[in-house]
Amino acid sequence: MTDLPYSHPFSVLDLPPGGFDLTLTPDAATCAAIARLAGVIAVEDVKATLHLAPEGGAGAHVTGRVTATIRQTCGVTLEPFDAPLSEEIDVHFVPPGTYKPPVAEEENEIDPPDETVDGHIDAGALVYEFLILGIDPYPRKPGAVFEPPAEDAAASPFAALSRLKGSE
Repeated sequence: MTDLPYSHPFSVLDLPPGGFDLTLTPDAATCAAIARLAGVIAVEDVKATLHLAPEGGAGAHVTGRVTATIRQTCGVTLEPFDAPLSEEIDVHFVPPGTYKPPVAEEENEIDPPDETVDGHIDAGALVYEFLILGIDPYPRKPGAVFEPPAEDAAASPFAALSRLKGSE
């Protein structure tokens, strides 16, 4: 169904009327693949607690949370550090082509639902998506402070240009 490193598909039609709770914990090899794709040092202790519920006949509503520990390189000190990740999941799924956006006078702030694929949703891909989206693209180790280098006017490229202009 997907070529992502983590997949856990479910048939929407097989969801019980009250929905069900699901806990997903990818294995070490999957976490390593996610880390490679995310461009971080490591992804560890991934745990997703989800509630999958049927919605509107052939749709579904998935809520829950994904947590993990992300080992990244600090953008200031270039030292590795561990950062906690916690992302809330709240996604609606509908059959392909059935969503009709509401007519609104102003820009709609509501995210459109995702579409099912052949009557299935992939809870693993959803966990992967929210995990990747939750990783800080500009990581900073706690307590790291950026100290800009002292400006040396003589080393400025504009100083070199002004010396050239003065020699004419």
